[in-house]
Amino acid sequence: MTKTNLITGFLGSGKTTTILHLLANKPSNEKWAVLVNEFGEVGIDGALLADSGALLKEIPGGCMCCVNGLPMQVGLNTLLRQAKPDRLLIEPTGLGHPKQILDMLTAEVYQPWIDLKATLCLLDARQLLDERAVNNDNFRDQLAAADIIVANKNDRATDESRRALADWQQQHAAGREIIQAEKGKIDVALLDNLRQNLRELPGSAEHSHSHAARRGLAALSLPAHQRWRRSINSGQGYVACGWIFDADTVFDTVGILEWARLAPVGRVKGVLRIAEGLVRINRQGDDLHIETQSVAPPDSRIELINSEETDWNSLQSTLLKLRLSL
Repeated sequence: MTKTNLITGFLGSGKTTTILHLLANKPSNEKWAVLVNEFGEVGIDGALLADSGALLKEIPGGCMCCVNGLPMQVGLNTLLRQAKPDRLLIEPTGLGHPKQILDMLTAEVYQPWIDLKATLCLLDARQLLDERAVNNDNFRDQLAAADIIVANKNDRATDESRRALADWQQQHAAGREIIQAEKGKIDVALLDNLRQNLRELPGSAEHSHSHAARRGLAALSLPAHQRWRRSINSGQGYVACGWIFDADTVFDTVGILEWARLAPVGRVKGVLRIAEGLVRINRQGDDLHIETQSVAPPDSRIELINSEETDWNSLQSTLLKLRLSL
């Protein structure tokens, strides 16, 4: 049986960073796999996890928990039956509801395959000060479903957000431990905790977004001889716009970092080729995190997510001007 953990958390809470840390500290004799879902269709997390050494399956377009779970089932079956990993980490989109996923993982058909361990929910305490997050059913139910709540980005917390976290724990999580963390650095041993939070969750709110069924389960890719392309996905009150560029495209370093910093959106995530090599960009609100990556994906990808429509054409025009190689 494969030990399995669901790693949830709202947009920008640090799920992928946490998974990268866990993979870097896994037992050397174990084979781990990651099933990752993103709201957008570009598939940024696959590129971010490219040099992690884990087996990876992507389900783009926010569709892990809908369409009767068919994309989820196909990806899950592929990893369990073909790869046979020792541990599987499942990362749903930050806008995903956990109920259908947990229902599927505990279904009788998966009993011989899955040893479901604790569900972890990443939380940036500052989100408790954001009415849009607090009033989101998925945000609340991700926390309600968690066996372990990880208060991530503790280094970015404010006095106000710490008070909000203490108040929230007293009202909604009495008796449940909240672990403080920075940059997703948590103890791998947490993954072996047993499930204890077996409360019945409400069903997800009305769930609708566009699907690019013609692509099946594959993240967006470039047709032959096409230098770049754009994809827009929307639903649940959010819009994602992403771009893919071929392997020969290199961006101006200062320009692309400023573009990511100033883009009038709530979330920016990407892996891009620059003159100095490869750069990971991760921005939530005003927090911009930049680091280099050693293993190059076959292309450059960047995606923006916002709670309202944005002038994507204007952002694209500026982005295209930052290419050094044409």
